Amino acid sequence: MNIEQDIQGRLFALQDLEYRNFHSRLMPTVDKEHIIGVRTPALRKLAKDLAKEGQYMQFLDLLPHKYYEENNLHGFFIEGIRDYADCVKRLNEFLPFVDNWATCDLMSPKIFKKHKKELLTEIQGWLASEDIYTIRYGINMLMTHYLDEDFQEEYLQWVSKLHSQEYYVNMMIAWYFATALAKQRESAIIYIEEKRLEPWTHNKAIQKAVESLRISPEDKAYLKTLKVRRQ
Repeated sequence: MNIEQDIQGRLFALQDLEYRNFHSRLMPTVDKEHIIGVRTPALRKLAKDLAKEGQYMQFLDLLPHKYYEENNLHGFFIEGIRDYADCVKRLNEFLPFVDNWATCDLMSPKIFKKHKKELLTEIQGWLASEDIYTIRYGINMLMTHYLDEDFQEEYLQWVSKLHSQEYYVNMMIAWYFATALAKQRESAIIYIEEKRLEPWTHNKAIQKAVESLRISPEDKAYLKTLKVRRQ
Protein backbone atom coordinates (compact mmCIF):
# COMPACT_ATOMS: atom_id res chain seq x y z
CA MET A 1 0.00 0.00 0.00
CA ASN A 2 1.39 3.42 -0.98
CA ILE A 3 1.14 6.56 1.14
CA GLU A 4 -1.85 7.91 -0.82
CA GLN A 5 -3.84 4.71 -0.32
CA ASP A 6 -2.86 4.60 3.33
CA ILE A 7 -4.02 8.16 3.99
CA GLN A 8 -7.25 7.70 2.05
CA GLY A 9 -7.96 4.57 4.07
CA ARG A 10 -7.42 6.43 7.31
CA LEU A 11 -9.67 9.25 6.13
CA PHE A 12 -12.50 6.87 5.25
CA ALA A 13 -12.13 5.26 8.68
CA LEU A 14 -13.07 8.68 10.10
CA GLN A 15 -16.00 9.21 7.75
CA ASP A 16 -19.21 10.77 9.10
CA LEU A 17 -21.88 10.55 6.39
CA GLU A 18 -24.27 12.94 8.13
CA TYR A 19 -21.51 15.53 8.34
CA ARG A 20 -20.60 14.86 4.69
CA ASN A 21 -24.15 15.60 3.57
CA PHE A 22 -24.26 18.80 5.61
CA HIS A 23 -20.81 20.05 4.70
CA SER A 24 -21.15 19.38 0.98
CA ARG A 25 -23.98 21.92 0.82
CA LEU A 26 -21.58 24.62 2.02
CA MET A 27 -19.17 24.01 -0.85
CA PRO A 28 -20.99 24.09 -4.20
CA THR A 29 -17.70 24.20 -6.10
CA VAL A 30 -16.73 20.70 -4.91
CA ASP A 31 -18.34 17.53 -6.28
CA LYS A 32 -19.95 15.66 -3.39
CA GLU A 33 -18.25 12.46 -4.57
CA HIS A 34 -14.94 14.11 -3.71
CA ILE A 35 -15.96 14.78 -0.10
CA ILE A 36 -15.40 11.98 2.41
CA GLY A 37 -16.97 13.66 5.41
CA VAL A 38 -14.35 14.03 8.16
CA ARG A 39 -14.90 16.55 10.92
CA THR A 40 -12.18 19.15 11.31
CA PRO A 41 -10.95 18.14 14.81
CA ALA A 42 -10.46 14.56 13.61
CA LEU A 43 -8.73 15.79 10.47
CA ARG A 44 -6.35 18.00 12.46
CA LYS A 45 -5.50 15.09 14.77
CA LEU A 46 -4.77 12.90 11.76
CA ALA A 47 -2.53 15.62 10.34
CA LYS A 48 -0.56 15.70 13.61
CA ASP A 49 -0.27 11.92 13.67
CA LEU A 50 0.96 11.79 10.08
CA ALA A 51 3.47 14.56 10.76
CA LYS A 52 4.86 12.61 13.71
CA GLU A 53 5.14 9.53 11.50
CA GLY A 54 7.13 11.54 8.96
CA GLN A 55 4.81 10.78 6.06
CA TYR A 56 3.68 14.28 5.22
CA MET A 57 6.67 15.31 3.07
CA GLN A 58 5.90 12.55 0.57
CA PHE A 59 2.23 13.48 0.63
CA LEU A 60 3.02 17.08 -0.33
CA ASP A 61 4.42 15.79 -3.63
CA LEU A 62 1.22 13.94 -4.54
CA LEU A 63 -0.63 16.73 -6.33
CA PRO A 64 -3.38 16.82 -7.38
CA HIS A 65 -5.37 15.07 -4.68
CA LYS A 66 -8.71 13.38 -5.24
CA TYR A 67 -10.56 14.27 -2.07
CA TYR A 68 -11.43 17.51 -0.32
CA GLU A 69 -10.06 16.17 2.97
CA GLU A 70 -6.74 15.35 1.32
CA ASN A 71 -6.48 18.97 0.24
CA ASN A 72 -7.22 20.11 3.78
CA LEU A 73 -4.55 17.77 5.14
CA HIS A 74 -2.18 19.30 2.62
CA GLY A 75 -3.07 22.75 3.94
CA PHE A 76 -2.51 21.69 7.56
CA PHE A 77 0.90 20.29 6.64
CA ILE A 78 1.88 23.57 4.95
CA GLU A 79 0.82 25.48 8.06
CA GLY A 80 3.32 23.51 10.09
CA ILE A 81 6.37 24.12 7.88
CA ARG A 82 8.86 26.16 9.90
CA ASP A 83 11.17 27.25 7.10
CA TYR A 84 9.71 30.34 5.39
CA ALA A 85 11.17 29.71 1.92
CA ASP A 86 10.01 26.09 1.91
CA CYS A 87 6.59 27.07 3.22
CA VAL A 88 6.06 29.61 0.42
CA LYS A 89 7.36 27.16 -2.17
CA ARG A 90 4.94 24.47 -1.07
CA LEU A 91 2.11 26.96 -0.85
CA ASN A 92 2.67 28.25 -4.38
CA GLU A 93 2.72 24.67 -5.65
CA PHE A 94 -0.58 23.96 -3.93
CA LEU A 95 -2.67 27.11 -4.49
CA PRO A 96 -3.49 26.34 -8.17
CA PHE A 97 -5.16 23.12 -7.01
CA VAL A 98 -7.35 24.74 -4.34
CA ASP A 99 -10.96 24.60 -5.52
CA ASN A 100 -13.02 25.86 -2.59
CA TRP A 101 -13.19 28.62 0.01
CA ALA A 102 -12.78 26.33 3.03
CA THR A 103 -9.42 24.86 2.01
CA CYS A 104 -8.26 28.32 0.94
CA ASP A 105 -9.15 29.97 4.23
CA LEU A 106 -7.76 27.35 6.60
CA MET A 107 -4.09 27.91 5.68
CA SER A 108 -2.38 30.47 7.89
CA PRO A 109 1.25 29.43 8.46
CA LYS A 110 2.68 30.65 11.77
CA ILE A 111 6.05 31.32 10.12
CA PHE A 112 4.50 34.23 8.21
CA LYS A 113 4.46 36.32 11.38
CA LYS A 114 8.27 36.39 11.36
CA HIS A 115 8.59 37.36 7.69
CA LYS A 116 6.19 40.26 7.17
CA LYS A 117 8.40 42.12 4.70
CA GLU A 118 9.00 39.14 2.40
CA LEU A 119 5.38 38.06 2.66
CA LEU A 120 4.16 41.35 1.17
CA THR A 121 5.95 40.51 -2.07
CA GLU A 122 4.21 37.14 -2.19
CA ILE A 123 0.84 38.75 -1.47
CA GLN A 124 1.24 41.15 -4.38
CA GLY A 125 1.89 38.17 -6.63
CA TRP A 126 -1.18 36.35 -5.33
CA LEU A 127 -3.37 39.40 -5.86
CA ALA A 128 -2.16 39.63 -9.47
CA SER A 129 -3.10 36.01 -10.16
CA GLU A 130 -5.95 34.98 -12.46
CA ASP A 131 -6.88 32.11 -10.13
CA ILE A 132 -9.91 32.68 -7.89
CA TYR A 133 -8.57 31.10 -4.74
CA THR A 134 -5.04 32.42 -5.11
CA ILE A 135 -6.45 35.95 -5.18
CA ARG A 136 -8.72 35.16 -2.24
CA TYR A 137 -5.76 33.79 -0.32
CA GLY A 138 -3.74 36.94 -0.95
CA ILE A 139 -6.55 39.14 0.38
CA ASN A 140 -6.93 36.89 3.41
CA MET A 141 -3.23 37.11 4.27
CA LEU A 142 -3.30 40.89 3.87
CA MET A 143 -6.28 40.99 6.25
CA THR A 144 -4.68 38.59 8.73
CA HIS A 145 -1.25 40.20 8.99
CA TYR A 146 -1.50 43.85 7.92
CA LEU A 147 -4.50 45.48 9.57
CA ASP A 148 -2.85 46.06 12.93
CA GLU A 149 0.62 47.45 13.71
CA ASP A 150 1.92 46.67 10.19
CA PHE A 151 -0.92 48.50 8.43
CA GLN A 152 -0.25 50.89 5.55
CA GLU A 153 -3.00 52.80 3.75
CA GLU A 154 -1.76 51.59 0.37
CA TYR A 155 -2.87 48.06 1.23
CA LEU A 156 -6.48 49.25 1.09
CA GLN A 157 -5.78 50.45 -2.45
CA TRP A 158 -4.37 47.07 -3.44
CA VAL A 159 -7.64 45.38 -2.51
CA SER A 160 -9.98 48.09 -3.77
CA LYS A 161 -8.42 47.93 -7.23
CA LEU A 162 -9.30 44.27 -7.63
CA HIS A 163 -12.17 43.81 -10.04
CA SER A 164 -13.69 40.38 -10.34
CA GLN A 165 -16.90 38.67 -11.36
CA GLU A 166 -16.15 35.84 -8.94
CA TYR A 167 -18.29 35.52 -5.83
CA TYR A 168 -15.53 34.07 -3.66
CA VAL A 169 -13.14 36.89 -4.54
CA ASN A 170 -15.69 39.63 -3.96
CA MET A 171 -16.84 38.11 -0.68
CA MET A 172 -13.26 38.20 0.60
CA ILE A 173 -12.87 41.82 -0.53
CA ALA A 174 -16.01 42.65 1.45
CA TRP A 175 -14.71 40.75 4.47
CA TYR A 176 -11.39 42.58 4.22
CA PHE A 177 -13.03 46.01 4.21
CA ALA A 178 -15.45 45.11 7.01
CA THR A 179 -12.46 44.11 9.12
CA ALA A 180 -10.58 47.25 8.08
CA LEU A 181 -13.54 49.34 9.21
CA ALA A 182 -13.17 47.77 12.66
CA LYS A 183 -9.39 48.05 12.87
CA GLN A 184 -8.45 51.04 10.71
CA ARG A 185 -11.66 53.04 10.61
CA GLU A 186 -10.37 56.45 9.54
CA SER A 187 -8.58 55.05 6.52
CA ALA A 188 -11.20 52.46 5.52
CA ILE A 189 -14.32 54.58 5.87
CA ILE A 190 -13.21 56.77 2.96
CA TYR A 191 -13.50 53.82 0.58
CA ILE A 192 -17.10 53.32 1.65
CA GLU A 193 -18.03 57.01 1.67
CA GLU A 194 -16.56 57.49 -1.80
CA LYS A 195 -18.00 54.20 -3.07
CA ARG A 196 -14.71 52.92 -4.45
CA LEU A 197 -15.80 49.29 -4.43
CA GLU A 198 -18.12 47.50 -6.85
CA PRO A 199 -21.78 47.97 -5.75
CA TRP A 200 -22.34 44.36 -4.61
CA THR A 201 -19.03 44.26 -2.74
CA HIS A 202 -19.66 47.70 -1.24
CA ASN A 203 -23.02 46.65 0.19
CA LYS A 204 -21.69 43.30 1.38
CA ALA A 205 -18.83 45.05 3.22
CA ILE A 206 -21.38 47.25 4.97
CA GLN A 207 -23.53 44.23 5.83
CA LYS A 208 -20.61 42.36 7.36
CA ALA A 209 -19.49 45.46 9.29
CA VAL A 210 -23.00 45.95 10.65
CA GLU A 211 -23.00 42.31 11.79
CA SER A 212 -19.65 42.75 13.55
CA LEU A 213 -19.38 43.16 17.32
CA ARG A 214 -16.30 45.33 16.79
CA ILE A 215 -18.20 48.18 15.10
CA SER A 216 -19.91 50.79 17.29
CA PRO A 217 -23.71 51.25 17.10
CA GLU A 218 -23.14 54.79 15.82
CA ASP A 219 -20.92 53.60 12.98
CA LYS A 220 -23.36 50.83 12.11
CA ALA A 221 -26.15 53.37 11.76
CA TYR A 222 -23.94 55.60 9.62
CA LEU A 223 -22.79 52.75 7.39
CA LYS A 224 -26.40 51.78 6.68
CA THR A 225 -26.94 55.24 5.15
CA LEU A 226 -24.07 54.57 2.72
CA LYS A 227 -25.59 51.55 0.99
CA VAL A 228 -26.01 51.88 -2.75
CA ARG A 229 -29.01 50.91 -4.78
CA ARG A 230 -28.27 48.37 -7.46
CA GLN A 231 -30.04 48.55 -10.78
